[in-house]
Amino acid sequence: MLNVLFLFVGIVLLTCGGEALIRGSLAAANRLGVSPLLSGLVIVGFGTSAPELVVSVNAALEGRPDIAIGNVVGSNISNILLILGVCAVITPMAVKPLVLKRDAATVVLASILFPVLVGGSALGRADAAIFLVALIAYLIWAYWSERFHDAPSGELHQAEAGEISAAPDSTLWIVVAVVFGLVLLVGGSQVLLMGAIGIAEYLDVPEAVIGLTLVAVGTSLPELSISVIAAIRRHADVAIGNILGSNIFNLLGILGVSSLLQPLPVHARILQFDQWVMLGTSLLLLLFLCTGNRLTRLEGGMLLGGYGMYVWLSFTVFNS
Repeated sequence: MLNVLFLFVGIVLLTCGGEALIRGSLAAANRLGVSPLLSGLVIVGFGTSAPELVVSVNAALEGRPDIAIGNVVGSNISNILLILGVCAVITPMAVKPLVLKRDAATVVLASILFPVLVGGSALGRADAAIFLVALIAYLIWAYWSERFHDAPSGELHQAEAGEISAAPDSTLWIVVAVVFGLVLLVGGSQVLLMGAIGIAEYLDVPEAVIGLTLVAVGTSLPELSISVIAAIRRHADVAIGNILGSNIFNLLGILGVSSLLQPLPVHARILQFDQWVMLGTSLLLLLFLCTGNRLTRLEGGMLLGGYGMYVWLSFTVFNS
């Protein structure tokens, strides 16, 4: 029970810390005159992935590579199957193909890049450099195409920034929000890791299983909150764009930073099963978006059913 409490408290701290950091950063960007486009693209994109970043970096530095990698791969799986499944069940989600074509394709390419760089063993510092260069190239490409070519996705990223309301308006409160958010993120990651490791030991399952499921879902709560709010407001492009952006940052940014700080061996279970589930879910989402230009309630139910099957297989067939 104590480990479950640690896990729950860690998730709460990470969620509150990510929220405070995003609001403070957006307020600071507004004060500095940063465009809503850049704020939505970078601040919201990085901000919603901040819990995954802190947890994976912390796990890597503490010699827990299974949690560091499992958290990223599991978050990308749960983002598509669980979060978009919930959003599509709430309301069918019509999307503009031009808005999401680039980011959906980038998610698929990043999901292919992962097994290519892992190569059946580990992620090293050379792999980290490739991830980070790819992320920088994506950000430059995205901003350039939207800023100078009036791409429809520019409206999407501006709307992402607009989904975050009640940002602090004074310099003091901006500083407090950013610092407080960072403190909560660091503290929450420590508490969550304690709980996750304890639960893995108690259930006698690998840390990778806990990282891919409990930790991954816990660190994805900022994406869940923004996407569900956007779905309720009928902002389907924002909900789906938030998930695509988060998955790109998770793979290219978080794994890049984590494996740059500490080379990460990859658990055999991730090599055999989870990396292919991650790639398969990315391709499935791209198929849904390209064929019907929408996510229906039926497709949302299929995604949720797929996540239920994934969790069941994680704790039964692939639990060693």
